[in-house]
Amino acid sequence: MQSFTIRDIENLTGIKAHTWRIWEQRFPIFHAKRKESLHRVYDNEDLKQLLRIAFLYHNGWKVSKIAQLNAQAILEEVSKAEPEESNYKQYVLQLIEAAIDFNEKAFTSLLEEFIERMGFEKCITDLCYPYLQRVGLLWVTNRVIPAQEHFSSYIIQNKIIAETEKLNKPPQSPELLLFSPQGEFHELPLLYINYLLRKNGWGVVYLGINAKRDILQQFTSNPNLQYLFLHQITNFTHYDADDYLEILIKTFPGKNIVVTGTIVMNVHRPFTNLILLKSDQEIIDFITHHS
Repeated sequence: MQSFTIRDIENLTGIKAHTWRIWEQRFPIFHAKRKESLHRVYDNEDLKQLLRIAFLYHNGWKVSKIAQLNAQAILEEVSKAEPEESNYKQYVLQLIEAAIDFNEKAFTSLLEEFIERMGFEKCITDLCYPYLQRVGLLWVTNRVIPAQEHFSSYIIQNKIIAETEKLNKPPQSPELLLFSPQGEFHELPLLYINYLLRKNGWGVVYLGINAKRDILQQFTSNPNLQYLFLHQITNFTHYDADDYLEILIKTFPGKNIVVTGTIVMNVHRPFTNLILLKSDQEIIDFITHHS
């Protein structure tokens, strides 16, 4: 059984810790457990109840009205409520609850419902990424079991792969090599970039995560290959970012090196043939304007 602090609850529900404290004092809506230090602590069942309360609150309910319901009535109201299309918080809260119980059917159904309403790309950018950001905040405090993040990432990745397979076949001659460097294992953003590139007509060679330089060299002899596109979040290359990019540029002269991810914030030296994409919009602009 996991335990969560009031700050964890704030991060997951989108409601300030101070507000939760006031509600607990004013309404018989929930009662946090207390450690010997008197700090509030919540278990999985507490979290699910608070997520349901937050769902109704974000759906326009007054907390005083929610407080009149028992736990079963709250669950029933959540089950029959229709999330507003403009209020993605409600979907995020439901995804979190499904992940807590490893409920693949519920998690997948929520994704499919959102895709039907808003489209696949909005599902990834406006639902899945915010969801993963909220869950990821708990890694700092070690309050989320890695299996829960792996559980949800696996489902989302499969959705991206399925949507990518629906696209038209790419050009026969590849022009871009897509990869994450050795030591980088975050594949979900790389898969989504692959989807966007292919959707916009790029010829892509997808090498995936943890790609060693000697593997890259086997593909770059193709004269039609113009770009090496790398996405990196963590830096386990054992190199300074500038040093690593300098090695790539010297190893692959004549190729354009495109870099996305948090690594771009650590690049300080000017390099020729280097394209740094520092925001989601810059990534979209590059993909749509260079195809």
